[in-house]
Amino acid sequence: MNAFIVAPMRSPWVRILLALGVLLAIMLVAKAWHDTMRDPLIERLVIESERLPAGSPPFTIAFIADIHVAGPDMPPERLERIVAQINATRPDLVAIAGDFISEKRSATRHYSAAETIAPLAALQSRHGVVVVPGNHDHWFDWPALKTQLQRLRNVIVLENEAAQLGPVAIGGVDDDFTGQADIGATQTALLPLNGPRIWLSHSPDIFPSVPVGADLVLAGHTHCGQIAYPWGGSPATMSDYGETYACGVKHLHGKTLVTTAGLGTSLLPVRLFTQPEIWLIELRPTRP
Repeated sequence: MNAFIVAPMRSPWVRILLALGVLLAIMLVAKAWHDTMRDPLIERLVIESERLPAGSPPFTIAFIADIHVAGPDMPPERLERIVAQINATRPDLVAIAGDFISEKRSATRHYSAAETIAPLAALQSRHGVVVVPGNHDHWFDWPALKTQLQRLRNVIVLENEAAQLGPVAIGGVDDDFTGQADIGATQTALLPLNGPRIWLSHSPDIFPSVPVGADLVLAGHTHCGQIAYPWGGSPATMSDYGETYACGVKHLHGKTLVTTAGLGTSLLPVRLFTQPEIWLIELRPTRP
């Protein structure tokens, strides 16, 4: 007796599902590439401070973090274009919350400290540029990066220190993620200064410990998750507080925190459902 083996016909629904799966994968890749490489979004916030004299003009801070210079997504040439975008906003001050460089293994190219910092020389603001280090800066070679930054005439590096920059007092906290932060030393350095109290930190996790009376805390590090869910939130925040301080504007005891999604990428050179950001924070006197 002859045995016949009849191959089952593949259902048209299987072919449709496979085609939809391939299409979805292509759409996700395209979305990720767009989110990773798009020009930074300009996010805006107005803060009123009683420490600014009535009638004084607004003071604008352009705030960025997590540049992560590395190939393929953040070569120095792309940073040059972002610097031009920042300059076009005509800020009074530029604040950078660390992680200038990336040493991620997934990078297609790594750059030297000099190549990483060079594009920042073109930043233009009335009261200069203030920076603090991030964890990747310490892991890479912070002394080399700091040397390059200090060669730029308009850059002030703060490590648990403070500076008077125009009408505002800036306290720059060293990286909390690597255990370098000293809130007490920064607060002591701020005490004799005048104007609104602005704290600049790589990590947002210092926010609950910042003394009451601070007007604004600026932080990065979390990338708003970098790879997020379409409905909000992300699998990882790189914050001890989970989603609480991981993204956007938060308030606590009269203090305001801005946690930016940053500019570049960490670990993997890809974003998904997050976008690069430049924050423009306008400080104004308290209205009567």
